[in-house]
Amino acid sequence: MQRKEHWERVFTTKGEQDVSWFEALPAISIQMLEAAGLARETCVLDVGGGDSRLVDHLAARGMDCLAVLDVSRSALKRAQSRLGDAATVPVWIESDVTGDWSLKPMDIWHDRAVFHFLVDAEDQARYLAHLRDVLKPQGAVIIATFAPDGPETCSGLPVARYSPESLADLLGSAFTLMESRHHVHQTPWGAAQTFQYSRFVRVH
Repeated sequence: MQRKEHWERVFTTKGEQDVSWFEALPAISIQMLEAAGLARETCVLDVGGGDSRLVDHLAARGMDCLAVLDVSRSALKRAQSRLGDAATVPVWIESDVTGDWSLKPMDIWHDRAVFHFLVDAEDQARYLAHLRDVLKPQGAVIIATFAPDGPETCSGLPVARYSPESLADLLGSAFTLMESRHHVHQTPWGAAQTFQYSRFVRVH
């Protein structure tokens, strides 16, 4: 798949701090997970979390119901190497989020900067189908995308930009918007990128 080839190339040619999305501490994600009721027994899926530090922080809390999905094997391998012995805790899923994969029901679906790469309606529909399949009733969804005034491309690919309201419209009436935040992310080289973070609850 072309998307897989793209991200494998990114993660085999660039270091952790050579990509714009690097965060040493995913603070807003952690705060929103806590607002969603994060506890040691909570089951969390990190979509596109291959080389993210989020799983490190969750595993360090003693959580043992974690899953990380990423299209890039190289990204997953980097995270596993970094985690060391703790790499046995998460379920690692090498797949495009729109592809053929499955997982037991989870309490929280977290996605920082994957959904905005899905610019085709068919890809968006497949993403949402997986979301409905995996998320428990009353489960939480945290999705961060570029904001309406954010970049139009990232890593050489076009992106779709969202407000919390337009994202809520796309998710539909089965999800209630609980909170949103505007965030200016500083890349490792000092550029500013505007994001929106939105937290939803599955209501039915």
